[in-house]
Amino acid sequence: MAPVPHYDRPAQIMPALLIFAFCMMMIATSRGMGETYGIFLLPLTDHFGWNRASVTSVYSVYMVSYGLGSLLSGLVFDRLGPRANYGIGLAMLAGCYGFAGDLQSLVAFYVVVGVCGGVGAAMVGIVPTQSLLSRWFKRKRTTALSIAYAGQGIGVMLLAPAAQIAISAVGWQSAYQLASDGFIACFILILFLPWRRIAIGANDVAATTRSNISHAAPGLSLGEAIYRLEFWGFFTIFGASAISVFGVSLQAVAYLVEQGFSKVEAAFAFGFVGMLTILGIALTGILAERFPRHIVATGSYGLTIAGITALAALQFYQSWALLVIFVVCFGLSAGARGPIITAQMAELFAGRGLASIFGATNIGQGCGAALGAFLAGFLYDITGGYNIGFIVSLIFAVVGMAVFWLVPAIRHGRAVS
Repeated sequence: MAPVPHYDRPAQIMPALLIFAFCMMMIATSRGMGETYGIFLLPLTDHFGWNRASVTSVYSVYMVSYGLGSLLSGLVFDRLGPRANYGIGLAMLAGCYGFAGDLQSLVAFYVVVGVCGGVGAAMVGIVPTQSLLSRWFKRKRTTALSIAYAGQGIGVMLLAPAAQIAISAVGWQSAYQLASDGFIACFILILFLPWRRIAIGANDVAATTRSNISHAAPGLSLGEAIYRLEFWGFFTIFGASAISVFGVSLQAVAYLVEQGFSKVEAAFAFGFVGMLTILGIALTGILAERFPRHIVATGSYGLTIAGITALAALQFYQSWALLVIFVVCFGLSAGARGPIITAQMAELFAGRGLASIFGATNIGQGCGAALGAFLAGFLYDITGGYNIGFIVSLIFAVVGMAVFWLVPAIRHGRAVS
């Protein structure tokens, strides 16, 4: 993994690194646990006898809630600060997975795992991370955000195999309870953190922040940003990329099992995708510091397209080589656009409304992931296969790539009059 970016003041290095590690841990545990729903998909199908569309619709509700929760997360951060974000989010996650094992109806899964899990993950996810790290890292901000963003991949890498092992050993109900115990431990941890100091940021950044606030800081409010083309460009990139990625990732384990791989092999392949996501996101952030961001984004979309194509080809020719191509290409590119977008938004929308604006654009990611996951399950039910779903994912990968080229402010990385 690339080194954590240097900070300007030596005295601030250790606090910045600790906050960096905390943010990464929160993303890893919250989003990583959400992504393990693909591991729970088959056990839930077998236990309740639901069809694939019904089971994947829970994840769709989760991602819609995550998107809407991102807006709420930004508003809470701007008004109440990070302590409220992490306290509310971790309490929701602990309760969500604590009750999950006792649920008996699809509606209950919608409310508990879908709504509470999605909003809880958003409250402690990339929105407060982006806002906090922007206060603590002035230089190499894209690199810092990209490595922190890779926490999602760390979570998938660790929690996907762990979830499969736990399900095999104690059942899906107890596996959810173990997740709840972990979030309770995280909640206890945050009670002892110096949130006032964390929220201020590095000294020179804090001074700028206080000065900006007192003089109506430059930058747009959320109400002003929604009239800008680049806002909707970011929204579309989030949405199209999510449809492409989540239309594949949620079904990947079940698909691989159908192609003759064991459940453990499929889970570990999914875990390796998460592991490579860590590397891919970090490398993307580093490359985006050195090369035009729209070029780097185009390369990442090319990898996504190659990975989906290799996965689709497995149904015609079962080969470990094709599986490796899928894992490597899809893993290196899944989520890779995230740090590019967060860094561009931190520059284009810098000011008091940044967290709210970023949260609002994340609604696109939530809705896109929900639509992608639901379409994949629905198309599987009506066609008996995955091919139409693969085609849909490929189309939206091209759409996301095109927006990087077509919106001037996004292509050039600055507002264009």
